[in-house]
Amino acid sequence: MSDAPLILAVPSKGRLQENAAAFFARAGLVFSQSRGALDYRGTLKGVPDVEVAFVSASEIVAHLAAGTAHLGITGEDLIREQLADADEAVELLTPLGFGNANVIVAVPQAWIDVRTMADLDEVAADMRARHGRKMRVATKYVNLTRRFFAERGIADYLIVESLGATEGAPGSGAAEIIVDITTTGATLKANALKILDDGMILRSEANLVASARAPWGERARAAATLVLTRIAAEEEARTSREVRAAFDATRAGEAEALAAALGASLPYGRPQGPELVLHCPAGVVFDLVEGLRGLGARNASVRTLDYLFRSTNPLTERLLRRLGRG
Repeated sequence: MSDAPLILAVPSKGRLQENAAAFFARAGLVFSQSRGALDYRGTLKGVPDVEVAFVSASEIVAHLAAGTAHLGITGEDLIREQLADADEAVELLTPLGFGNANVIVAVPQAWIDVRTMADLDEVAADMRARHGRKMRVATKYVNLTRRFFAERGIADYLIVESLGATEGAPGSGAAEIIVDITTTGATLKANALKILDDGMILRSEANLVASARAPWGERARAAATLVLTRIAAEEEARTSREVRAAFDATRAGEAEALAAALGASLPYGRPQGPELVLHCPAGVVFDLVEGLRGLGARNASVRTLDYLFRSTNPLTERLLRRLGRG
């Protein structure tokens, strides 16, 4: 297995696949399916030793857990729901900025005195005393619900596994409360539900995830390093700016101190000539320029970057450290 290629599992359809393709494309990594959309195997154009597997988001978790995929794109909610030993089985390398959804506990708006999980415990006790049955919780997130409720000392409830629109369960009488995902909360309001004040179970989004159980041979590691290096270079470039200015090299020490204070760097070292070049986080660029002007800098220019390659990057370091070679 040491010469096996890297297997990258990505969503097979829908908005998740579109967003995943766009994310990789920004890093110059383009999916290729030789037989079109019906082909469930593909490659990354121009990148050797990478095989792309197009599967459903929920199946990606199973592939990562079994070690049949080295890397995958899937939601953290699915990881935490399907894998009791998630932190042992996988490594979440980086959030991707799409597929956002919060896993929450919601109750009927009519329950005006129920605002917290502690109140919910009282409701469960009252329901048992008055009606002789357990409070029912409709959800697709059985394991997340059990862990969250157990952490808060709530045990007297019954899970009703939801196969359809979970938010409709209280209105139909199938359950009293729900655990579900939400983005805007509009669907909850439409069904006369409200989120408990401390009912946030998980803030989830799509992640690039590495399997700790896959056969990480030399080819797979080398391919992963190439892929992660490009992703990290694009991510850093997107959040950074390059500042150039005419500058008196005799004040280079002051420029270094200013850069350090603002989290900027001098990629080419202390200036020896009349031009100063810095890389800085996009959010501090105006403060940096004003500071340089105060040091006598002239004709400062700012530009965006396509890629910013460092000698090391946090994604590759995180993966290799998890694999025991970092």
